[in-house]
Amino acid sequence: MEIRPDEPMAGHVTWRAGGRVAKACFPRGIDDLAAFMAGMRHDEPLLMVGLGSNLLIRDGGFDGTAIFTHGALSTLRLEADGTVYAEAGVATPKIARFAANHNFAGAEFLAGIPGTLGGALTMNAGCHGGEIWSYVERVRMLNRQGELVDRTPADFAIAYRHAGLKTSTDEIFVAAWLRFPTGDAATARAQIRTLLEKRIASQPLALPNAGSVFRNPAGDYAARLIEAAGLKGTEEGGARVSEKHANFIVNPGGKGTAAAIESLIGRIQVEVRDQFGVELVREVRILGARR
Repeated sequence: MEIRPDEPMAGHVTWRAGGRVAKACFPRGIDDLAAFMAGMRHDEPLLMVGLGSNLLIRDGGFDGTAIFTHGALSTLRLEADGTVYAEAGVATPKIARFAANHNFAGAEFLAGIPGTLGGALTMNAGCHGGEIWSYVERVRMLNRQGELVDRTPADFAIAYRHAGLKTSTDEIFVAAWLRFPTGDAATARAQIRTLLEKRIASQPLALPNAGSVFRNPAGDYAARLIEAAGLKGTEEGGARVSEKHANFIVNPGGKGTAAAIESLIGRIQVEVRDQFGVELVREVRILGARR
């Protein structure tokens, strides 16, 4: 386990902005992480970080421990029972390609989600009509005592962009077994290519961003509402509503602070509420203290 005190988070999140965490931990695997968790204070604030693609730490920092899973919880394999076993730090596009190469269908949408499995499970990530929990057979959790617990979807309250345990709050995802229907490798790979081409054409991937900032309201799209409110291109402190996709906030050159990004998010919410009476709900996680 590598531990770094006072770690800057701007280099670990895709917005390239934000403050520091009091302690950053880089485990060598699940057993290493379990031993660390067993020795933590039970009330220690804890933050799980994958690719940092859905996260912003405020400029005042996070007074707790951040655990980085990508590159550590990285096992991905096909089980004898036909399920795909993936640990929480595996990037979701990698799972999509793995499933396609093993003649499974249904996982293609994961190629369009820029994060890790742990984050995808936490927020029931989805796009293009697919959601991760539709394919979960069981998950492996780790609690604050360092104990591993296997659970099924029945243990969770699962909804749009949310999955939470019904009876516990101190467990984190470390792995999952996913079951996909049989398909054709060539067809699945072609669908992944098509999805990625559409993503490149419609999203501002060349600039620092955190993906979709807001959930889509029922029967509508956040991007449509933001654009209709006249907010495309609106800038605040270096952060800007993308001209390419209005539900993205970009941070060219990493010049915008976390405060500027959060302020722009709030401004969008106020404008859309005032003009259309719709409350946009944030999809990105914002943690820590304001400076």
